[in-house]
Amino acid sequence: MDKKTSVLIQGITGHQGKFHSKEMLDLGTRVVAGVTPGKGGQKVNGIKVFDSVYEAVEKTGANSSVVFVPANFTKDSVIEAIDSGIKLISIITEHVPFQDMLKINDYANMKGVTIIGPNCPGLAVPGIGKMGIIPNSTLRKGNIGVISRSGTLTYEIVNVITENGMGESTVLGIGGDKVTGLSFTDALKMFESDDQTKAVVLVGEIGGNEEEKAADFIKNEFGKPVVAFIDGIYAPPGKRMGHAGAIISGKTGTAKSKLDAFKNAGVRVAKNFNELSEFLINKY
Repeated sequence: MDKKTSVLIQGITGHQGKFHSKEMLDLGTRVVAGVTPGKGGQKVNGIKVFDSVYEAVEKTGANSSVVFVPANFTKDSVIEAIDSGIKLISIITEHVPFQDMLKINDYANMKGVTIIGPNCPGLAVPGIGKMGIIPNSTLRKGNIGVISRSGTLTYEIVNVITENGMGESTVLGIGGDKVTGLSFTDALKMFESDDQTKAVVLVGEIGGNEEEKAADFIKNEFGKPVVAFIDGIYAPPGKRMGHAGAIISGKTGTAKSKLDAFKNAGVRVAKNFNELSEFLINKY
């Protein structure tokens, strides 16, 4: 996300769309259009609403989309955005069906479109704007990249970074579902090539093997300092986190598996927020 990013909001006339469109504008985001079928011609927070993404793109030049539509309509909404030429899509919606996300990812990959989410807080770039629901008050422009599976932990950790006098280059909530668009590894590749980012905080949780994959990538291909925080490491054995992607399978997905993987990659894992800030101050 940069100064050329022009955002449209799918589902802008709903409660979440109305509230968060204003928050995006307040942060300086270039929001150029909203889309709700049948509501074309209205305005929400001064943003013109169109009946279709195609019309919105044709009239405003929008190149990115934030999706707030109900889960059962998300697949069709995202495919409509892709077919209209949108290249960056942040899906905030929860409970998107598993099979729908498989189809979305296949189609997005075919068309060269970047998908963030679903079930995520989206993307924020302090000084540029945001495509999602990350609270404005937590953000401060800086040089630390944040990648997180957890929405609430994203806000807490960004706030810790800001309160300790540091700031963020890009904050990315990838979502906690079993099937998502961008992965930890995808995001790390982007941060590796981003000159503004000098260090990265990776926020994971028990379940799944995305953290183990990320640790392997960090060990072999990532050249910047990384600090990690893993939610749920003190959960009793056999307990599941709330996210659909937080499923322990075999020897991967456990707290021990993730901690061992990061230790092997030379990544320090903070036990609490105070330790996280200390690690960052020492590394950065």
